[in-house]
Amino acid sequence: MNPQYVKIWRTVQLIPMGKVACYGQVADLAGLPGRARMVGKALGYVPEAGHNGQPVPWYRVINSQGKISFPVGSEYFERQKAHLQEEDVVVIGVRIKLKEFQWQPDLAELLFQLEY
Repeated sequence: MNPQYVKIWRTVQLIPMGKVACYGQVADLAGLPGRARMVGKALGYVPEAGHNGQPVPWYRVINSQGKISFPVGSEYFERQKAHLQEEDVVVIGVRIKLKEFQWQPDLAELLFQLEY
């Protein structure tokens, strides 16, 4: 198992319900600055059972423009949009208002929850 992927999965597991984070933000918080594309790749390899028996909410990760990255109308686009809407995240077309829904963790939250 790729240790960098594990860092990414752990970070994504911290994103609270009803919030989203951008690929680059996840990379930075996971200690992998500049590795936004790796975040996308890692989310494609999440084990079916999740990580450490906990789900990895991949659908809470969007691009830096506040958009769902999957092609509009694709199965994964529709799944991601549905998951977000179930958590009361407003999706207008392909966009989520980052000012309203972006996760802004404080340092204490991260220090006590991330265990590398």
